Amino acid sequence: MLTEKSRAGQFLLAEANGTLSRERIIIASGQGVLPVGQVLGRITTEGANQGKYGKYSNADSTTGLGTAVAILYDEVDATTADAPGVGVFRHAEVKESELTGIDAHGKADLAPAHIIFR
Repeated sequence: MLTEKSRAGQFLLAEANGTLSRERIIIASGQGVLPVGQVLGRITTEGANQGKYGKYSNADSTTGLGTAVAILYDEVDATTADAPGVGVFRHAEVKESELTGIDAHGKADLAPAHIIFR
């Protein structure tokens, strides 16, 4: 049996021209393998990981990961080291069913960035 691997950006229905919707980011070490469409938060606590990104979790009220700020464009393995990635931050229409970690709070966080869920 063959299994098709997820494709970069498969959750996108539409985005702004060029790369206006996207930014290069660093995923913090220890986050594991993050799939295409993983909802991300930005680490705001002081320390080596400040400014890096990780899995959004509404339950996290201490590190900054409790606020959704982007959606991961392609799979990233940050199991043992920081890893580069690309996040969709603004002006995009996305398939909600293709996202990992999204909830009502995350949708509300991303709405001001003009990310529309279908």
